[in-house]
Amino acid sequence: MSDALPLARKSRLAPTTAGTRSRRARAPIHPDILAYNAAQSAGDKRICDALAKAIHPHLPGAENKIWHRHPVWFLDGNPIVGYHKRKDCIRLLFWSGQSFDEPGLAPEGSFKAAEARYTSADQISAKDLKRWLAKSGAIQWDYKNIMKRKGRLERLK
Repeated sequence: MSDALPLARKSRLAPTTAGTRSRRARAPIHPDILAYNAAQSAGDKRICDALAKAIHPHLPGAENKIWHRHPVWFLDGNPIVGYHKRKDCIRLLFWSGQSFDEPGLAPEGSFKAAEARYTSADQISAKDLKRWLAKSGAIQWDYKNIMKRKGRLERLK
């Protein structure tokens, strides 16, 4: 992976309201996601592992799980980012990515999603991924309630 993104952090200390420091709780990567990655071919597994290890530390409050058979990270029940195996690549998808106005992300579908596709782990730009992940927490469309709104999206942030 280019730009040397740290793949994992053991723990992060954060100040508490009392002025002392305590460990910030972070859920581990869900075992089902690790199993999904392990089931891929060697090259695709390297891509999936690199994406999971880059995504997870940048979305510390996110729930992560297999959703519609693919690894996805959620903030407050809203899908933010995920990836999955396509016939010829691994596709990284940001549900609100079209609003990021970022080079390297292509529009996907009829809503606000955008994607990047990888055929090798060394194609992943840590610098770009870090920037996209920062925007994914700051710019969100409400996919969680899309069915209630009969297919209409509303911007949350």
